[in-house]
Amino acid sequence: MHKAQELFGYLDSKVIDEIAVLMGIPTAHIWGAATFYHYFNLTPTGTHTIYVCLGTACFVKGAQGVLDAIKSELDIDINGTTEDGIFTLRQTRCLGACGLAPVVMIDDKMYGQLSPDKIIDILKSYRKNSRIKNGAAA
Repeated sequence: MHKAQELFGYLDSKVIDEIAVLMGIPTAHIWGAATFYHYFNLTPTGTHTIYVCLGTACFVKGAQGVLDAIKSELDIDINGTTEDGIFTLRQTRCLGACGLAPVVMIDDKMYGQLSPDKIIDILKSYRKNSRIKNGAAA
């Protein structure tokens, strides 16, 4: 399942059916794993995935404000993807960096001790870099 998601970006019903056939197990078992673990995506995702930690330490130190700022800035909700396909927003219960709370991970890079203003600046830099890579004016 990990390899299929790496290849296709997400697991659609055709991919899940094929995995079940190749493994010789019921499709329902594959669907069960794909829907249980937050790692797996059942729909296409953005170029960058944002994970907002809402664990106890992060929540107490202002993660909800950071999440609200992201949602407002990108005009998406949790599990949504921006219209331009740059960002997908996810929530998680712990990223294992409680001492840096509140924490957000974008792709595989961790950002800590965030405020709503700091995360907006970070998102703007990702958006600018994505436009530059795609040949658009920043």
